This record gives sequence, structure tokens and C-alpha cells, in this order.
Amino acid sequence: MSAQKVHRILVLDDEPDVTELLEFQLEQEGYRVAALNDPLAFIAKVREFEPDLMVLDIMMPELNGLQLCRIARADPTMKHIPIIFLSARAEPEDRIKGLETGAEDYLPKPFNNKELLIRISNLLKRAESLSKPIGQSRIEIAGVAIDEDLHQLEVDGENVVLTATEFRLLKLLMERKGRVQSRDHLLVNVWHYDTDIETRTVDTHVRRLREKLGHYAHMIETVRGVGYRAVDIKCE
Repeated sequence: MSAQKVHRILVLDDEPDVTELLEFQLEQEGYRVAALNDPLAFIAKVREFEPDLMVLDIMMPELNGLQLCRIARADPTMKHIPIIFLSARAEPEDRIKGLETGAEDYLPKPFNNKELLIRISNLLKRAESLSKPIGQSRIEIAGVAIDEDLHQLEVDGENVVLTATEFRLLKLLMERKGRVQSRDHLLVNVWHYDTDIETRTVDTHVRRLREKLGHYAHMIETVRGVGYRAVDIKCE
């Protein structure tokens, strides 16, 4: 029997007390952890450590978490690594801004340690599931093609970079083409959240997806007061 994979988690916060606590708790859960307090060392540490998931503070000197997330999403070697933001800023607008930057999750400080551990576990499980072919691998609507095996989106033959969450969301909508998916349903099936989580999280990701789909943005149709669905469209 093969040994179970030990997931690697990078924790970056400019407060040593926070990183020390998280490092201890995550190691107790069986993770391998790299703790970092200097955001300027982020890129070198990611390339050296090759984490499976990153927990980033937002409010840091010199380079903040939003800037680091943009750097990660623009780098082919980092773009698929799930990111959880930690921040003292807890307003819905701050959460939306963090998700728009490309993070998979956002947890305001002070946070519940058990909740963070559950969210980390869920993200890692979903990231692993993306590498296992399940059912139909490639789905196409007009000039939009999504391939689960390759974890790839093509728009008119051009490769388009998606975050892990954007990929899951688009794949679900395309798999269930024509069927309305409520925001609550999407939160449960894409994010695995309870339905009391802010539903604007879905709207934020749909807006980002539409931007990346370009002139196929109307493939994702809004069903007012309910949610979204993917529809057949004519090639233009």
C-alpha cells in the first residue's frame, strides 16, 4: 500500500505569534508547514517549498497579501495553488476584493482555528479531486472548451488561466447546461460551504468568469432572483 501524501502548507503573516501558532496546529494535523514572516521572501519560498496550499495575511508591509496573490496567479508554477486569505478587515467588500484577486477563501481575524483547519482540509480534497478523471473529461459549448484531465480552459483555441475555484464553478455550470443552479446550491457544491455563507461570493466568481470568457460571457446566464445557468450560444 502506498504511503499517504503529506500535504505542504505555506503560512505567511508578518506577526510571528500567528505563524508560530498556525505552524504548531497544522503540524499536529499531520501537515508539513513552512512559516514565513517576510513577504519579500514569498516567491523564493514558494519555489523552494512547492506548497499544496497557501495561507496569506493581507495587511503586511512592503508587499500585502493581495499583491502576492496577483503574483501567484500570474506565475504558471503557482497559479493553481489554493490560497486562503486571513485579514483583520472583515467587511463583505473586503472579502469580495480578496476573492476577485484570485483567492479560494477568505477568513477574517480573529478566526476560529477549527474552522480554518476544516477549510484547509476541504480545499486540499477538492484540489486532489481535480486530478482524478471523473466521467466526461472534455465539455464544449460553442468556442468554450473545458478539460478536466488537463485542468484547462480554452476559448476559441486559446488557453485561459482559471483559479481552482473558477474551474470548478465553470465545469459544474457546463456539465449541467440548461439547468438553473441556485447560489446556495453552487456554494454547497463548489465551495462546500453551508448556505449561511455570503452568497455574493458566487456573484464575484461569476463576474470573473465572464471577464475571462470574453465574447462568450453571455454563455453564463443570470436567472434573476435564483442563480445562474450555462446555455447554448451561437458562435459569433
